[in-house]
Amino acid sequence: MCADAHINILPEIAYSMAELHVIGRIEKGAGYPEARLFIRWNVHLGGGWKVVQGETEGQTQTDISSLQDAYFSHPLDFHLTTKTMHGWPHLNIEIWHYDDYGRQEPYGYGTAYIPTAPGEHTLICYTWRPKGGFTEELTHRFLGGGLQLQSLCTTEPSEDRMRLQTLAMGTVEIHLTVMARNFEKFGIIS
Repeated sequence: MCADAHINILPEIAYSMAELHVIGRIEKGAGYPEARLFIRWNVHLGGGWKVVQGETEGQTQTDISSLQDAYFSHPLDFHLTTKTMHGWPHLNIEIWHYDDYGRQEPYGYGTAYIPTAPGEHTLICYTWRPKGGFTEELTHRFLGGGLQLQSLCTTEPSEDRMRLQTLAMGTVEIHLTVMARNFEKFGIIS
């Protein structure tokens, strides 16, 4: 009976809006100065997009291996609907580090746009961190911590982002399978 109720709801959505279903995983982080990393992530949606099913934010486990790269294999699975291309979804990434004293410090921020083409994709998200002045960088080097963003909205391309002085950090590898339905029907993609 529950399966029938679920089937009845989805056709209403399918015929009234274009659908985007994304399945994948945050695979690994590479190029960071130290190990013991974890990632906080969220899917940012513009106006006109709605979440049908799935999680649009989360956190990976902490990789404490002695390997140079941090492996997460954290699952992603969300189903979205829309009537517009405006505000195409993207992943905001925050990579964090546990230091030797159990403190958490931000190691980088990044943004990865969900591909518009259906199929399998491997994304490389380049991350960065805010760069402080001489005293802040010296403190960061010897005591940990460092500058943090007040809002992840700063990671998106804007005038605020362009004014930040930043340092390149490592990369985050993301594997996605993108499925699109009814985009042509609603004139969103030709």
